[in-house]
Amino acid sequence: MKRSLLKQEVIELFKNKKLLVSIIAILFIPILYSGTFLWAFWDPYGHLEDLPVAIVNNDKGAEMDEEKLQLGDELVDKLKESKDFDFQFVDRKTGYRNLEDQKYYLLVEIPENFSKNATTLMDEDPQKLELKYVPNESSNFLSAQIGETAVAKIQKSLSEKVTETYAETMFDIITKMADGYGSTDEAAGKLKDGIMDLGEGAKTLEEKLALLAEKQVEFTGGTKKIHDGTVELQKGAATLADGLGKLANAQNELIEGAQKAKEGAGSLQAGIDQAHTGVSTVEEKMNEVVSGTDQLHQGSEQLKDSLQKFQTGANSAAQGAKELEEGVAALQSQLEPVMGALPEEQQAALTQALAQLSAGATKLGEGNETLASSAGQIESGAATLSEKIATLNNGQKALQTGISELSDGTEQLKNGAAQLTEGQTKLQTGLVTFGEKLSEASAGSQKLASGSTTLVDGVNQLQTGSTALADGSSQLAEGSNQIVTGTNKLAEGSTEFKDEINKAATEASDIQADEKTYNMVAEPVTVKKESINKVANYGTGIAPYFLSLGLFVGALMLSIVYPYKDPIGIPRSGFSWFTSKLGVITAIGIIQALIASGVTLWLLDMEVKSVPLFILYSILTSLVFITLIQLLVTTLGDPGRFLAVIILILQLTTSAGTFPIELVPKPLQDFNGWLPMAYTVRGYKEVISSGNFSLMWHNGYVLIGFMVSFMILTLLYLTINHKKKYSGASELAEE
Repeated sequence: MKRSLLKQEVIELFKNKKLLVSIIAILFIPILYSGTFLWAFWDPYGHLEDLPVAIVNNDKGAEMDEEKLQLGDELVDKLKESKDFDFQFVDRKTGYRNLEDQKYYLLVEIPENFSKNATTLMDEDPQKLELKYVPNESSNFLSAQIGETAVAKIQKSLSEKVTETYAETMFDIITKMADGYGSTDEAAGKLKDGIMDLGEGAKTLEEKLALLAEKQVEFTGGTKKIHDGTVELQKGAATLADGLGKLANAQNELIEGAQKAKEGAGSLQAGIDQAHTGVSTVEEKMNEVVSGTDQLHQGSEQLKDSLQKFQTGANSAAQGAKELEEGVAALQSQLEPVMGALPEEQQAALTQALAQLSAGATKLGEGNETLASSAGQIESGAATLSEKIATLNNGQKALQTGISELSDGTEQLKNGAAQLTEGQTKLQTGLVTFGEKLSEASAGSQKLASGSTTLVDGVNQLQTGSTALADGSSQLAEGSNQIVTGTNKLAEGSTEFKDEINKAATEASDIQADEKTYNMVAEPVTVKKESINKVANYGTGIAPYFLSLGLFVGALMLSIVYPYKDPIGIPRSGFSWFTSKLGVITAIGIIQALIASGVTLWLLDMEVKSVPLFILYSILTSLVFITLIQLLVTTLGDPGRFLAVIILILQLTTSAGTFPIELVPKPLQDFNGWLPMAYTVRGYKEVISSGNFSLMWHNGYVLIGFMVSFMILTLLYLTINHKKKYSGASELAEE
């Protein structure tokens, strides 16, 4: 009877000692991965007391309310008692040197002004307390992150201590305020009584000021009338002064005119005397003038006759000169034949002489013509002169008659001028007297105008002051009304103020602060953590991730030592070929899962919600990865193993085993739902920590779907491959 191919695979496995030893070693690969990692990081926060941290205290202290404040020393004392870290208390130079040499993972420095800044709360520019936290991140990044948590705790502790100090000081001040409120209450009572008295006085003041405002209005009306009268008086005085000034000026001019008139009258009289004497003399000489004029008329007639004769002679001379010029011209033409025989010098001299003779004859003719013309004009003038002289003679005779009459008139004028001179003298004397009195009147009018101006200014000031006084009294009356209203409100406010002060004093006295009160102010809010599905430690939290990783690596390592594809014999069918390989690797996968689960549960003492379900889920996880590796290695060989490594890398980054999937890059998040490790991690979390078994089974069913799909694809590949390689050989083997 032929043995099944599966039995042959098992028997061959036990016969091949080298293969058997390799497979036995492979059985522990998952626990080496997951167990070692989990053991190393099972509870790292439980060993923080071994993490060296340097503390450098430079605080110089300060005084607050006359008490010494040493916050730096208090913090050092508290840290010495703490077991959170391996605190090393060193000076600044040693601390930073050892931090650089990686002897410390981090350093906390307390500055010099640490306590001093705590005293600046009530200053204009309060300063915060500052701790200097210096991690050496290149030494270990996670230690720096852990250090931040430690520094945050130190900061919280210090904040509580400082706030307690502030609260204690504040409540001491409140106690003092309670005593002050009591004293203020008594003063408020006195203030209230004073305000009531002030209100009554303000009311009386209001009544009197109202009366003053009323009378002041009447007074303002009277000053208005006085002002109008003084303005009119000023205008009249100014007009009088102006008129008198003009009259005085005119009087001076009149006196000057009278003086000039007097002088003119004297000159007139003298002139009339002279005129009378001259007229008498003219009258005497006029007869001689008339006789001379007659003789002049006779001479002009004789001159006229002589000029007529002179003109006739001039005309005859002009005719002779013309004839002489014509004779010289005829002589010159007759001598031309003869002149050719004469020497050149004689010719020139003769020609020049003839030319001069001709020119002289021409000028002589022109002069005689001009003389004849002038003589004619003089003759005409002499005739006209004779006529005018005759006319003058007649006028002189008439003038002689007038001068005789003028002589009689000047005698009368002489007598009148003497009377005028006498009257003008009297007028001048009167005008001088009038001017003196007018000057006195003008000076008085000037004083009157000046006084009226001063009066108007005074009345203006009186009116302005009266108006201002009226406005002020009205405003004062209104203000007094507001004072009454204000004092009423002040009285109400003082009553309320006294009541509130009394209430504040009572409430402040009721405050009894103690250490609990100070602590309540320092830390008014506490955080209470209520976890659901609590995870015991860090190792428990990352167990799903490392268990999945270990089982995947175990499946991958198995493909190296055990042939996933090559059969031990000739398979009868693709199915027998598939089941022979699947049976061996399934058994190995189950054993890997059992070993990993057992070590995790009993050696690492990890607590789970259900041990059976945990073991079952480990077996399912191992089988999913076994079938996946079987598919890749069977179909692709070594490239399949390389592809399996790529899938492992993608699963490690997208399975959300360490950080939430939302924190990884967006392109990687898309791989989360398409790879089986995401579901193994989720299922492990439910069975280990949350106890949500329905969600565990949901992820389990997805894994079963992955596993069945991988098995079907592998079976399909082996069936096709069997037909190509072993179809004829399997028939012979059956016979």
